Amino acid sequence: MSREIAQRAVAATIRLRVPAGGARPAPPVGPALGQYRLNLMAFCKDFNARTQKYKPDTPIAVTITAYKDNTFDFTVKSPSVTWFLKKAAGIELGSGRPGHLVTSTVTVKHIYEIAKVKQSDPYCQFLPLESICKSIIGTANSMGIKVVKDLE
Repeated sequence: MSREIAQRAVAATIRLRVPAGGARPAPPVGPALGQYRLNLMAFCKDFNARTQKYKPDTPIAVTITAYKDNTFDFTVKSPSVTWFLKKAAGIELGSGRPGHLVTSTVTVKHIYEIAKVKQSDPYCQFLPLESICKSIIGTANSMGIKVVKDLE
């Protein structure tokens, strides 16, 4: 009893970074989806509905799979680790000389909270929380952010 599963032909995979709740048919969303003749308004409405739990202007990574029959699916990921670290540390940019110059400090609790949010991502959902925390600490070190147990 082997069944053949009909798969739709994929035209393209589009990766964008769009502000939460801010998808509009203007650039960068419009041209990226328009060249594959996808329904811009349907994407904008669905994306804005899925990202209303985030603060406005939070950069959200989205992967759109465009099919040959002009339909699409998309996956919404949480904001990047660097964005979370910058917000937690209260800085605009990381260090120009990481390892030599410390721009700010964050606590282990901040790292844990970021890891809890990132665990909901499709690529991180099967990783243990400790591994995600170690990865975030490595990112913080490469940005010149020092991780401490408690802030004095």
